[in-house]
Amino acid sequence: MKSVPRGRQLLFWMIVVATCGWDLYSKQTAFDRLGFPNGISPWVKTFFGGGVQFRLHTTFNHGALWGLGQGLSLGFAALSLVAIVAVLYWLFWKGHAHSLWLTISLASIMGGTLGNLYDRLALHGCRNAANELEHAVRDFLRFELWGYHWPIFNFADVFLVTGAIMLFIYSLLYVEESDTQEKPQPANDESSGAASSEVTS
Repeated sequence: MKSVPRGRQLLFWMIVVATCGWDLYSKQTAFDRLGFPNGISPWVKTFFGGGVQFRLHTTFNHGALWGLGQGLSLGFAALSLVAIVAVLYWLFWKGHAHSLWLTISLASIMGGTLGNLYDRLALHGCRNAANELEHAVRDFLRFELWGYHWPIFNFADVFLVTGAIMLFIYSLLYVEESDTQEKPQPANDESSGAASSEVTS
């Protein structure tokens, strides 16, 4: 186990608490005010001359991001637990928290994961028409892009995607840096000249 500065650990958990807390607060506020499912805000915000429209629309997602894997909510909950353990192991046991970039990106992923895991375990307490707990993620951010209905999402998804993009960028920079370090450096003329003079002498 590699030691990690306490300041880096504190930063990680501050980001996790902030992202997860905002996600859960925003979900609860939207669902309380609009009801569920299919609670729709009376207002619509438009951008780019009306090409982009935004409103709130409460719905349950029984799958993953963008509605993939419907009906596998508990399976995704199990994967979330695995991801949480992996993040903590990689950052603090293997010592990768020394990288500020990795700390921020993985903290964002952890916050989003915990926010959606809370919902998949039905800790939100929402029930369906049959009075059964909804083991599903609460989504409420709805965008229409020039007539295309983007899948409804939440802030946990935003944090997850942001963290994933940061990891992708890091992987590109890390590979490029590794390739540069592995390339043999050509000897300069002075060192080669000195080596040849030693041999001849």
